[in-house]
Amino acid sequence: MESRTPFRLLFLASAAYDGLLGIAFLVAGSRIFSAAGIIPPNHWGYVDFAASLLLVFGVMFLQIAWDPVKNRLLIPYGILLKVCYVGTVAWHAGSVPVLWKSFAAADTIFAILYVAALSKLNKSE
Repeated sequence: MESRTPFRLLFLASAAYDGLLGIAFLVAGSRIFSAAGIIPPNHWGYVDFAASLLLVFGVMFLQIAWDPVKNRLLIPYGILLKVCYVGTVAWHAGSVPVLWKSFAAADTIFAILYVAALSKLNKSE
């Protein structure tokens, strides 16, 4: 059980990161855009939907943290989330605000750690 603690901490950190970002953009999206000097989309529904998805993934990361071995089949979905976001930011790198690039940097690190965690969890069984 002790050997799973780093995995639990990783996915608790992921849950907090995505969950808090989701809440922040749901509650204060317009203030975040304004503070970052970003022109908001033509409808706040786009931001609300993305923020809600972050909350859903935050709950998923909590599930993984609860029992990393039992819930390791969810980890590839977390990897895909991060790869999709990082890929989108990379594809549009020339016109993406710095705020989104900073999130992409964090998501790159999370994706790498998820792949390593999944590999170790699969080997441990």
